[in-house]
Amino acid sequence: MHVTWAIGELATRAGVSVKAIRYYTDIGLLPTVSRSQGGHRRYPPQALDQVRLIRQLRALDVPIAAITEVATGGHHLGDLVTELLANTRTQLAELRWREAALQALEECSGQERLRRLRVLARVQLRELAEADLARAWQRVLPTSLPTRMAVAITAQALPELPRDPTPASVLAYAEIHHLIAEPAFLSYWAASSVRDKTSLYAALLDASDAAAPAVAAGCVPHACEALEAFCRACARAREMEDTPGFRAFMAADMQTTVPLFRRYWEHRDALTAAPGASLGRAHCWLVDGVITEHGGTKRGAMHN
Repeated sequence: MHVTWAIGELATRAGVSVKAIRYYTDIGLLPTVSRSQGGHRRYPPQALDQVRLIRQLRALDVPIAAITEVATGGHHLGDLVTELLANTRTQLAELRWREAALQALEECSGQERLRRLRVLARVQLRELAEADLARAWQRVLPTSLPTRMAVAITAQALPELPRDPTPASVLAYAEIHHLIAEPAFLSYWAASSVRDKTSLYAALLDASDAAAPAVAAGCVPHACEALEAFCRACARAREMEDTPGFRAFMAADMQTTVPLFRRYWEHRDALTAAPGASLGRAHCWLVDGVITEHGGTKRGAMHN
């Protein structure tokens, strides 16, 4: 004779209410055997283990739908635990991000708090913010660039987000999102007046690579072969001669854009700890070199 339990007996043994047992049964979580002569449900002994498993998983806030998958054999318990752990880690990362953002707001007041609030609102959902920034760089770079070149640039332009963010790092990341939306930032990288954008970008990348050792060594911007190559590339791209007048024009033209991309790359470098000078930092060094060496010449001398 097989031992079976009435719903009340099972509820007592499992330490739950009859209502809970009835609910678990109705949604298919608990096995039943044939009903008693009075029409009441009867449960086999394994139902007790099933109720205990349900209670233990519910104590970890596992959704009923996920428990049903395990109870009915549609999902292994080990796989469920792995998924839940991954989800929990994601949630904790989001909470740490939110905490750092709130701390960034707490440590200031007045107009600065309002400004930070506007900036930080862009990056509250971290995964979406990362995707938005990647798409922004796709819009910034000329569509004519070869894929390998665009990938090389964006790989350096997109910062690595810290696992344990500080108020400063969250704010820096938010500032990056704010800067890349600036029209002057967009127009500089788009190089709308240049026909052969691929050749220009290739030459600028080469010049930045050549300047990287001086940047990493902490040298101030100065006349050097990297700077010469940078100026020649800019003149060639505009189909003009590389004259002192042209360099004066460059220096004046870059005065408005250099603060934007300098701040961008400073924030990016603060977030991404990598050896050597980044591409953007070297580019800023070259631009500063043009301004330092040729900023005193009058813009009107462009055709000299």
